Amino acid sequence: QVQLVESGGGLVQAGGSLRLSCTASGNIFDIKDMGWYRQAPGKQRELVGTITSGGSTNYADSVKGRFTMSRDNAKKTVSLQMNGLKPEDTAVYYCTATMMSLSGDLLREFDVWGQGTQVTVSS
Repeated sequence: QVQLVESGGGLVQAGGSLRLSCTASGNIFDIKDMGWYRQAPGKQRELVGTITSGGSTNYADSVKGRFTMSRDNAKKTVSLQMNGLKPEDTAVYYCTATMMSLSGDLLREFDVWGQGTQVTVSS
């Protein structure tokens, strides 16, 4: 009923830029914090950054100064602008969000994950 869908992944050369988008859909009452994670082959999932409903952001040291998150609450969308990409940024990128949903008379809080989108940075 509630889902996140990422888009915008692809192949880019080192030093290039890429913009990922994540759109929420379903019976959503409210979207709270959102964030991006990534997972490289054979590696553990890594937090890229988070953004609150008010727009406050936090970034991993590895991407700080290169990546920028933004959100459009009306469109229920969060974006990740990635500049100065490096080969070590290659990973599957996942969008996540904490949502409040209303089903009938029941209000519930959910942590939702997208399906992931592949980002490959060549040297």
